[in-house]
Amino acid sequence: MNLKTCVSASFLIVTQACLAQVKVGVTVSSTGPAASLGIPEKQTLLLMPAKIGAYDVEYIVLDDASDATTARRNVLRFTTQDHVDVIIGSSTTPATLANIEVAGASKTPMISLGAGSSIIEPMDPNRRWVFKTPYNDKTTANATVRDMQRKHIRTVAFIGADDGYGESWLKELKAATGPAGITLVAQERFSSRDPSVVAQVLKVIAAKPDAVLIAASGTPSATPQIELRDKGYKGPVYQTTGVLNEDFIRVGGKAVNGTLVAGAPVTVAADLPDSHPAKQPAMALTALWKGKFGTDKVNAFAGYAWDAYLELNAAIPLAGKTARPGTPEFRSALRDALEGLRNVATTNGLVTMSASDHNGYGPDAPSMLTVQNGKWVLAK
Repeated sequence: MNLKTCVSASFLIVTQACLAQVKVGVTVSSTGPAASLGIPEKQTLLLMPAKIGAYDVEYIVLDDASDATTARRNVLRFTTQDHVDVIIGSSTTPATLANIEVAGASKTPMISLGAGSSIIEPMDPNRRWVFKTPYNDKTTANATVRDMQRKHIRTVAFIGADDGYGESWLKELKAATGPAGITLVAQERFSSRDPSVVAQVLKVIAAKPDAVLIAASGTPSATPQIELRDKGYKGPVYQTTGVLNEDFIRVGGKAVNGTLVAGAPVTVAADLPDSHPAKQPAMALTALWKGKFGTDKVNAFAGYAWDAYLELNAAIPLAGKTARPGTPEFRSALRDALEGLRNVATTNGLVTMSASDHNGYGPDAPSMLTVQNGKWVLAK
């Protein structure tokens, strides 16, 4: 930056904003089982402007290898060595859960790219500092169950990852299916590193469910679905927002055709009606992505990272009115500004935060998506 632009012509006073720099620590899972989430998130950082309002922005980016312990080590470095003003990450629910206490203890706002509702609920002194961009599991679970009702599904089986994300989804699925008159007839868990899920799949098929819901993150989510189809299961298979990328389709092949997901509209940005609140920001991201990477295939995880930028773009100038970056006062003001966001348009829809809601999306925000001929489209 040219310091001359920061000097008042009348009084030669260097403004607070011109001398200050906002530091953003980013931990994403660009390697390991969740790499299909973390890689597009890391790529999105290359699109983020180096300036927000009057402030230069420095992004310090680390890979946590899809490991909660490494993610915690990264965040400890951000808060004790780099002294960042805000943290973005991590890519998954387990890696984020490992850092909630660090964010709270250091009083550093953190915007998670993980989906689990447990990241921000129940609200407590540590979660007061934590926000997230993907829809809450409750929001997408309710949207999923509404779709099941429309299809007259009466029984469902669950296959979930044996981590915080799978646990959160099982909890929300149970809460949503009961009032909807849908019976949960089987519950199976698996690890992303399991060499086989045949045993779990056979138990699910034996329960004869009308539909199956799989809850896991990244390409490991395809494994149970491949086995279900291989073993002859013909019913509808629902997945969660953890699969909304091209890698899931590449790994799953024909077995994932027809997959149903209540998820991020940015995945099908061009197909959204012009009236959709996510249309403009989703298409803007798509244009940036195509200009940088030569393709218009923007997935949900790129959208989650971009939405973190959009939220910071709205909140940082507000925080800067009362405090200087690099100080505890600024971190506190930034937390307050994030919590006070109202009707911010993101690639997932409109965000309105509150003291009790650090996600900010309404119940109708998710779009119903499906895989058709090897690509994500709006479900009809």
